[in-house]
Amino acid sequence: MLEFLFFVSLLGVVYSYFLYPLLLLPFQGRNRLQPDLPSGEPPMMTFIITAYNEEAGIADKIEDTLKARYPQGRLEILVASDGSTDRTNAIVEGYADRGVELVDVPDRKGKENAQWHAIRRARGELLVFSDVSTRIEESALERIAEDFCISRVGAVSSEDRFITEDGKIAGEGAYVKYEMWLRKLESSAYSLVGLSGSFFACRAEIAEDWNTGIPSDFNTAINCVRKGRIAITDPQLLGFYPNLKDESREFQRKVRTVLRGMAALFHDPSLLNPLRYGFFSFELISHKLMRWLVPGFMLATLLINLLLPWTGFYGLILAAQLGFYGLGAAAFVNTGLREHKLIKLIYFFIQVNLAIAQAWTLYLRGQRIARWEPSKR
Repeated sequence: MLEFLFFVSLLGVVYSYFLYPLLLLPFQGRNRLQPDLPSGEPPMMTFIITAYNEEAGIADKIEDTLKARYPQGRLEILVASDGSTDRTNAIVEGYADRGVELVDVPDRKGKENAQWHAIRRARGELLVFSDVSTRIEESALERIAEDFCISRVGAVSSEDRFITEDGKIAGEGAYVKYEMWLRKLESSAYSLVGLSGSFFACRAEIAEDWNTGIPSDFNTAINCVRKGRIAITDPQLLGFYPNLKDESREFQRKVRTVLRGMAALFHDPSLLNPLRYGFFSFELISHKLMRWLVPGFMLATLLINLLLPWTGFYGLILAAQLGFYGLGAAAFVNTGLREHKLIKLIYFFIQVNLAIAQAWTLYLRGQRIARWEPSKR
């Protein structure tokens, strides 16, 4: 019985990160993403920037957005201010003569609520959502319009790129490369289960059912499937943003992200029913739920392994686990060790799963994230 439980827990550890992508491979190319809509007049587009007390960066964000190429008269820019108490609103109003509109939401009720107020004001057929810290390329909006020439596409996600302190594009870490690769697999097989929350776009109809209690990137992916469309990633649509300097803040950001995801998924568990949502449910279970269960599987694998004979195969696995966690602990104590790519990856993997474990603790205690605190970068 112990051996059976050991292999079940070990399978649980590797499934979401390794087996799931392999299961997606046979479905590659299932989506035939070829334009099938006439390329007439560019669609009306609304660019929504969500802000809370962003006086230090809102002007740069607006200037960056205004540089994007798009036909005159076909783009509106809205800044949804989520109860800002600093000079954010005044700075935005200073751009009124350049076509930028302020959507002042006096009652601070979170990012999605602020976005909803902007959605109700928007005139665009396409809605683009972006955070203040995210920079885009000048061709980004033209690229988005091209993506929506495919009628099945309901939403498009950007891909993440990090910027160093001196303004250069940082080399992609192994984890980011993995996540972007997994998005491509899901996009080619069927539909994304989540978009890049800092920069994504959708058709206006997808935002009609806007649940302010669910992360907008997740809600958009769900609404696409419910309306018979798909959410895809575009490797040529890039969002650039600086990484968090404070690792403790990065850890808490992960906790908040997972906690909000849990609340959203368990609010409507029917999403996990493949008889209702088909392949999307398989993706959701594999990418989200099984990944959130990894910390429990890791702990079970180690504890059961300690109860099994410390020889042969089980001895090797136990030694590998102890070495893995030992390197992670050493990297926590000695930050210099994180310069080594393999040790950095181990440390990051452990940190991610500790954040998930903490999110579970908070969720089971009944704690939820009501207010949005944008990460300071």
